[in-house]
Parts: sequence; structure tokens; C-alpha cells
Amino acid sequence: MDKFDSLKLYCKIVELGSFTQAAGVLQIPRATATYAMQQLEQRLNSRLLERTTRQVKPTLDGQAFYQRCVRILSELDDAEASLNTVAANPAGLLRLGLHGVHAAQIIIPALPQFRAFYPQLDIAISTGDRLVDLVRESIDLVVRIGVPKDSTLVGKKLAALPQVVCASPAYLQQHGVPMQPEQLSQHQAVGFFSSDHNVSYPFSFLIEGAEQDFPAKGWLSVNDAESYTAAALAGCGIIQVPNFRIKRYLESGDLVQILSHLQSPALPVHVLYPQHNQLSPRVKVFVEWVSALYKQKFSTEK
Repeated sequence: MDKFDSLKLYCKIVELGSFTQAAGVLQIPRATATYAMQQLEQRLNSRLLERTTRQVKPTLDGQAFYQRCVRILSELDDAEASLNTVAANPAGLLRLGLHGVHAAQIIIPALPQFRAFYPQLDIAISTGDRLVDLVRESIDLVVRIGVPKDSTLVGKKLAALPQVVCASPAYLQQHGVPMQPEQLSQHQAVGFFSSDHNVSYPFSFLIEGAEQDFPAKGWLSVNDAESYTAAALAGCGIIQVPNFRIKRYLESGDLVQILSHLQSPALPVHVLYPQHNQLSPRVKVFVEWVSALYKQKFSTEK
């Protein structure tokens, strides 16, 4: 087994947690896989894998080596693809980092279409609202809400999402309906925080062409989009959220829009990827596809 084949085998063992499963996927005997990993560890003079009767997992050194192997193999695939006709039909594994709502409501439902276009591409999706280190976690690209802050990433704007301010009927019955943005300071807002910072976001409105913020207090904070909506539905406070996420609740009456005479600033959505992936055929075709997907869905969104 040559060096690159052994690296592919090692990555597959780490991802599946099994010599037997990895050997099966690569269609080689298990004994060959075991011998290849023994040779790899001897060559590197380092123990890469912890073996038990139930599972195989990487050591600390093995995890760091795995992350570098993923990047090396990905760049090798892209280098080969850029020099032949595979560039028009890329193959390999595309790793995506998506907000849970965008994954469940927008991207995943349309993925069969993408797979039909590019049948040799496999996809691995990590979901959540936390920030990720694309290079360290070997993620090819992410779809994120807000203005990009990392200058090392290449970004493309996908859409500008209209927002609404809303609360449950029960909350409004108990606390009253604010008629002017200044009255929000007398109300409860559902807070939002991430793993690296705790932020009480103010409510924002476009007034006379300028964005103005209006703070509000609150007793509950959450760290994911689904919980943010659930808190409003439960009557815990007021939220400001992209319209598409809660449209069905507005239509059913479970949430009620307030301050509708004021315009909320649109929330930008970007696809972001490391600079070294800028010419990757896998990344390129997905960026083109997801850009068209968001344009189709949100070009007429109100």
C-alpha cells in the first residue's frame, strides 16, 4: 500500500471508528488494513490509534495527524481535478458547516437536486450555531448569518433576509403591546449567546434611512435558533428573527408581529470558505449551486 492509500485508510478508520468497516468501504482485507496502520505508526514513530474491543479512536497525536491528512488529501483531489475533466464533475467528500435552521429548512431539502448534478460528491454536514475554525476542523465551507469578521475567509453574499419583531399572544396579553420602539425597554427580550461570547442583542430598526438600536432587558438567553423561536412561542419574551423562520407561526397566530410600521434591517447570509479552497472544484460547484438556491428562495421574500 502506497503512502497516499495508507493516509486514505487512516482517515477512514478515524471517521468510522472501525478497522473492519474502513476495510470494507475501501474493499481491502481487514488484515491488510491492520498491517498498513502498523507500518504507518512505525514510520511516524508515533501511536496514532487507541484500539479497544469495541471501537478505535485517535490519540491526541492521531487526531492532529488526521486533520492534516484530511487537508492534504482534499488538496490532492483538487489538484488532480483541476488538470482533467473531473473539474466538471468533482468527486470526493465535501464538508459543510451549517446553521441548523438553514440546514433543515433550506439546504438539506434541496440536496437531492445537488446530488443529481454531482453524483460523485459525498457530503458531511455539521450543524449548530457555534462559530467553527474551518481549517482546524477540516470544514470546506460554512453558511452563516451576519457580516463576516474573519478576514482569512473568502465570502459571497447569498441573500438578505427580511426580519420581523414578534411575540406570543400570551406574552402580549400579560405585558401589553409596544407601539413605539422606545417602549421595548419596558419589555422582556429573549437573549442569544454563543460559545465564545455572551451578547444581549438590541432590537434594530431603520428610521429615516439609518439603523437605530433599542435595548431591552430579559431573563432568558439561548444559544441556538430553534430554542430562540421556542422561547418566544412559550411566552418568554420578544424576538427579532428572519421572517422565513417563523412565517408559519405568524400565519397560525402562535406568534404576532409587533411594530410592523417600522422596517427591520435585513440580515445578510454568506457562504464562507478558506482562501486555499477558493479554486477547489468541490467548493466551486457547491457555492454556485447554493447561491442559486438562496436567490430563488429569497428574491421575492417579504
